[in-house]
Amino acid sequence: MLTALLTLLLVNLALRGIVWCVRAFLRWMDEGPQLRRLVDEGLIPQERVESAEAADIRKFVDACDEWRREMRLGRRTRADRPRLTREQRRVVREVERQARSAYLDDMTLSWFHIVSLFVVASFLGLVIEQVYSFVVRGATESRVGLVWGPFSPLYGFGAVFLTLICWQLRQRNASNATIFVAGMVVGGVLEQVTGWGMETFLGASSWDYTSYPGALSKWVCVPYLFFWGALGLVWAKLLMPSMLYRIGMPSTVRQVTFVALLALYLGTDIFMTVSCFGRMAARDAGIPAQTPFQEWVDEHYSDSFIAGRFQNLVIGTDDRAA
Repeated sequence: MLTALLTLLLVNLALRGIVWCVRAFLRWMDEGPQLRRLVDEGLIPQERVESAEAADIRKFVDACDEWRREMRLGRRTRADRPRLTREQRRVVREVERQARSAYLDDMTLSWFHIVSLFVVASFLGLVIEQVYSFVVRGATESRVGLVWGPFSPLYGFGAVFLTLICWQLRQRNASNATIFVAGMVVGGVLEQVTGWGMETFLGASSWDYTSYPGALSKWVCVPYLFFWGALGLVWAKLLMPSMLYRIGMPSTVRQVTFVALLALYLGTDIFMTVSCFGRMAARDAGIPAQTPFQEWVDEHYSDSFIAGRFQNLVIGTDDRAA
């Protein structure tokens, strides 16, 4: 019991650390709908909200700037930080909603957004899966999906496909029911194709719904289709608009360079993962390495490495639980 409580405490601290890192990263990238941005861009002028409220919010921003300067000099503490009233927070949320909607109406979805969403979803999806696995099953196994880095590409591809579909549905003002069904279809197709591809080409399996009630195939199950539908609705209405608005359009060379390097890294990571599993299957079939690259893969990414790295996979005749 004590171990479980300590683990949950560590998970909570880790999640707080992740949130802090994300906020720091957004500040470094000079993106995100910060309150200062809303004020500087004129999204909280006199004509958008009641003049007294707008003036108070602008004063609050100036007070926060002053507090930060005093903090750096050691003259103020965190307890002295200025705070918005409940009504002011309501006004800010409404202005943010209007600004986000107007921005999305005019923006064009680009590779910059797709890569950013893929990275974020791959990482956060892995974190959520690890926490869920521990809470429900008590398992602490590694559930990564690539040979390098803390990523699970299934969630990344899911986020990208949901975004591409939900973006088109948003442009057409689709109903919630349509978005829900689209989420179910995207999730079902993604799981079927991914599961079948892993087993057929890589000789590996990460999940098996055969014994589950409502199983439509080894990799698709009705209850999880409803989960995908709900996820699609939440993604289209809440997560996607907020994330795309926070990512914004690239306005500096730093942003473009950073995301381009991420795309190159992830492309290489996916290629290496497929190569490692391909060589593992070839080794099981008794096929020796034919090229220096294959020899290098055999030397550095052996079967024991794959088994230790992808602990939730059933590989070949491996009898480990998925």
